[in-house]
Amino acid sequence: MGKLSRREFTMFLGSAVAAGGALASWPMMAEAAANAEEPAGDLLAALTLMEASAKIHDRTITSTQLTKALLERIGVYDPKLNSYITVMGKEALAQAAQLDAEQKAGKFRGPLHGIPIAIKDNIDTAGTRTTAASGVFQTRVPSEDAEIIRRLKASGAIILGKLNLHEFAMGCTGDVSYFGPTRNPWQLDRVTGGSSAGSGAAVAADLCFGALGTDTGGSIRVPSSWCGIVGIKPTTGLVSIRGIIPCAASLDHCGPMARTVEDVALMLGEMTGYDNLDIFSVQHGAEDYLKAMKQPVSSFRLGAPAEFYDHMEPEVASTIAAAIEVLSKLTAGITSHAPMPEIPAGEGFFEQMGDTASYHEKLLKGSAMAYMPPTRKELESMVKAPTAIDSARAHDALVLIRRTVDTAFKDIDLVVMPTTRSLPPTINDSLADEMGTKKPHAYDFFEGSSGCNNTAPFDVYGIPALSLPCGFSKSGLPIGLMIAGPHFAEGKVLALAYAYQQATEWHKRKPTLTPDTAVPPVVEA
Repeated sequence: MGKLSRREFTMFLGSAVAAGGALASWPMMAEAAANAEEPAGDLLAALTLMEASAKIHDRTITSTQLTKALLERIGVYDPKLNSYITVMGKEALAQAAQLDAEQKAGKFRGPLHGIPIAIKDNIDTAGTRTTAASGVFQTRVPSEDAEIIRRLKASGAIILGKLNLHEFAMGCTGDVSYFGPTRNPWQLDRVTGGSSAGSGAAVAADLCFGALGTDTGGSIRVPSSWCGIVGIKPTTGLVSIRGIIPCAASLDHCGPMARTVEDVALMLGEMTGYDNLDIFSVQHGAEDYLKAMKQPVSSFRLGAPAEFYDHMEPEVASTIAAAIEVLSKLTAGITSHAPMPEIPAGEGFFEQMGDTASYHEKLLKGSAMAYMPPTRKELESMVKAPTAIDSARAHDALVLIRRTVDTAFKDIDLVVMPTTRSLPPTINDSLADEMGTKKPHAYDFFEGSSGCNNTAPFDVYGIPALSLPCGFSKSGLPIGLMIAGPHFAEGKVLALAYAYQQATEWHKRKPTLTPDTAVPPVVEA
């Protein structure tokens, strides 16, 4: 079937409203606890982060119990998913024992006390290798934690392991990795979305309670959409990126990925804070995102910028239409006339900035053949492309866009749109594309079939954007809704997401993995 144009989607939405606006029944899912045959460890692993935190704080479970339950699931299911590059089982159990001792003494470090989370493997962890999913860094072991890891440990989080990603975070599919592609837990022959591929898969499959992702063109939101979870890219500089291997430093963000809006709100509250040694960090007062999440949304005015609704696959279009109808009833209404600023020079804007080329220039000279072929091809073209003049002009344009983007919200509070316009492709089709004669679209964020064409502009804008599940295709693949707002509007973004989550049941669905689930083959590339 062909993709719907913007005009066709508008006509479809109008017809649905004219027909009386009846919504399809929301899919329901029985509580895991009702399944008497389900192992106790799986029941623990299936808790949301908020539920696990409450049980830790009321001392009904221990961190060691949670950690062991997750490690058991990783042992069974990660060979199917390939979401982890390094499992830090010994270190995690040692952390858990220490935190259990503190729990017994009535001392809690913070809301994440004793909660096992996992980390995208481009974020430095002292004493544990950080590879960026590349042969270039397959033995790289940092001596210091990234600032965000230090903050999370201070809040009591346990680092369960390092997660797979698209090599050096340079793609939206998650299939190009020195350690092999990550598989989508909903359908193992599909990509997860990238670059935070392992983060999306591990959260969706109950292999951690939350994960860190990074986002340069959609790398938190695309895997959140295609794996059926929640992920937020915060305002530029709100979360430190010091100690994170850069993709394109001026556009890089770090944010939480989890199963519910409450979970990401809780994680985000422990991640923010000014970092004087991070040149992109900004000073902003601490916020209670869990409290902000509960604010009423009935007065919110929403925009649905028409340029983000072009050429959607039909199942995405119909799902988004139903989500828009729900949102229109929860708020003061939605207008389709809410254009966002244009990105100069399209795809070339990223290459002209020169951030990626400057990081990889020396690595390419010494270790070119250690890169995966699509990444190497892309980087070799990039290091030749930008001049000092190109880079200066691109950075000037970036600063101007970020200073003026909030004017787009003069008459509205937030914008809503599909996170991606398409369903995830199969791994084999994606790899054939990556390895073929076509130009690799690691940075093809605005044109063609890239999953990042809706998400990438918001990294340029530098404003908060969140993806949450809003439906499924007929074949059972998740579809995501994106909500974005002006600088530092995380509270409002979370509030609208929470209101939508409360009105629907999509976030309660889980992939039907079993120990006997067959793993389809991947083509030799």
